[in-house]
Amino acid sequence: MEKSSLREVKALVIGGSAGSLDVVIKILERLPKSLNIAIIIILHRKNSYDSSLALLLDSKSPVKVREAEEKEKILPGIVYLAPADYHLLIERDHTFSLDSSEKVQYSRPSIDVTFQSAADVYGKSLAALLLSGANSDGSKGMLAIAKNGGITVVQNPISAEVGFMPKSAILTTVVDYILETKDLPDFVNSLSDAQLSE
Repeated sequence: MEKSSLREVKALVIGGSAGSLDVVIKILERLPKSLNIAIIIILHRKNSYDSSLALLLDSKSPVKVREAEEKEKILPGIVYLAPADYHLLIERDHTFSLDSSEKVQYSRPSIDVTFQSAADVYGKSLAALLLSGANSDGSKGMLAIAKNGGITVVQNPISAEVGFMPKSAILTTVVDYILETKDLPDFVNSLSDAQLSE
């Protein structure tokens, strides 16, 4: 399938596990107030229903960060966080659904589950970023995104705090960009900036 251009991207999914939280914060701190895409973050986290992680991320970001809710419409300019202990799926009508089925790769939320459902809905208007982590969650999702024409990006496993997750994605599919941690905020912002040139 034809590969997406930055100008076509409407949503960015970000997945991470061990060692990824600091990177996510660095990305959020640099976001433009006029964010032109939706960002959906899936982090492996403890099975706790408190919203402290969403509050922490929101305090670091110039745009709103909130936990995704059932049947919520996905809108540009907002950062959504997968709630603890639920798989987060993207529906055909560009809303979220929450699923409490079995863990995938010992994780709920699963990065693969969200990435795969997003690939089906957004196709080539999707970009995905896979960060530091200690298992291979996200690899199958990155493959689905690539097959649907989306843009695939990983944090360089050599410089990631825990390189197993991005390395697994590189071994699973052809990744479009392998970026150093310091370059990730600029790349994310380039996705938003590209919408202005349409």
